[in-house]
Amino acid sequence: MTKLTKLLMMTSALTLAGMAHAQEGEPIKIGVLHSLSGTMAISETTLKDTVLMLVEQQNAKGGVLGRPLEAVVVDPASDWPLFAEKARELLTVSEVDAIFGCWTSVSRKSVLPVIEELNGLLFYPVQYEGEESSKNVIYTGAAPNQQAIPAVDYMMEELGVESWALLGTDYVYPRTTNNILDAYLKSKGVAEEDIFVNYTPFGHSDWSRIVSDVVALGAGGKKVGVVSTINGDANVGFYKELAAAGVSADDIPVMAFSVGEEELSGLDTTNLVGHLAAWNYFQTAESPENEEFITAWHEFTGDTNRVTNDPMEATMIGFNAWVAAVEAAGTTEVDAVLDAIVGVEVPNLTGSMATVLPNHHITKPVLIGEIREDGQFDIVSQTDPVPGDAWTDHLPESAVLEADWPGQSCGMFNTETNTCVQVQSNY
Repeated sequence: MTKLTKLLMMTSALTLAGMAHAQEGEPIKIGVLHSLSGTMAISETTLKDTVLMLVEQQNAKGGVLGRPLEAVVVDPASDWPLFAEKARELLTVSEVDAIFGCWTSVSRKSVLPVIEELNGLLFYPVQYEGEESSKNVIYTGAAPNQQAIPAVDYMMEELGVESWALLGTDYVYPRTTNNILDAYLKSKGVAEEDIFVNYTPFGHSDWSRIVSDVVALGAGGKKVGVVSTINGDANVGFYKELAAAGVSADDIPVMAFSVGEEELSGLDTTNLVGHLAAWNYFQTAESPENEEFITAWHEFTGDTNRVTNDPMEATMIGFNAWVAAVEAAGTTEVDAVLDAIVGVEVPNLTGSMATVLPNHHITKPVLIGEIREDGQFDIVSQTDPVPGDAWTDHLPESAVLEADWPGQSCGMFNTETNTCVQVQSNY
């Protein structure tokens, strides 16, 4: 009886210990806020799959803080107000510790007030217009000085472009980016009459007049170049119209900021070959890290035809930086993670390191790629990693602003008045 009693006591103790371990091993939840339906699903579904792959890989390594990760996936359905509702749901109902999501700037700006109100943490993986820095966002996509400005420099210095057509879809990213580029070009001595700016709605299809206006820029003999922030399927009609007008990439090169491998996948690239794109990553980058990433992606999807792209790399960088910060902080609590994440370095896919900066942006190399017939890119230029600038130096009202959160706890610190502006005008 005494032996039986001891055995029962030991069994009870082991059961309690097992329960305690199970409690410690409860999943850490992260939110995935990407459109799985609607107009943006073609781009954003890939980023949802990327997060799921990263979660699977991390769990195979033992999870985070000894606990498995669980992805909570929601569908904001390409509906900008719904992004805010789904973000609130993730934070208050699902109680996620971080959110990976948004694509367009309008979706990010919809989510921003919710994230800040509830002290959530958003990792935003797409190139954007800058002019923003939130305590609650880590921007892993390119700021203008990591894409737009270097692309214009390349066109000016390597291609001899003198007259500029800044063509964009009519929303915040193209408009703000082109405002910055307009100021930058003028600072380089480009005359106002040599800059043509035009905006068209999403899905625009009739490009004949606009292409005629672009061609007319070269009437005086100056080399013309197009900087394109045209988004989505409108690009197909634009490039077709250029070809129909007899304009080749040698005649008028187009530098695109929103055309990547995913957008080219499955398209007839006949009219695009030779034109250019500026990103921070291309699938054709040669590095062991990229080779491993592509292999893992094909294994995860079961489809060797699935391409990789820049926002996927930015998602990976953000995910790995969050894991490193959580491990360093010993907790998933947002403020502690934000304290730990500044200065974190993780490998990118082009052979260098991405560093999280005090302004919540990261360092990124700038790559220029030439479109090939197979929908991939020949990399014709690559820089060392460039620190992301939240506030451009090329607009007077922004040049005086800094966004170094540690110490000054401010995303809009005016260096002339030594004051922190609490409300950003573009929120």
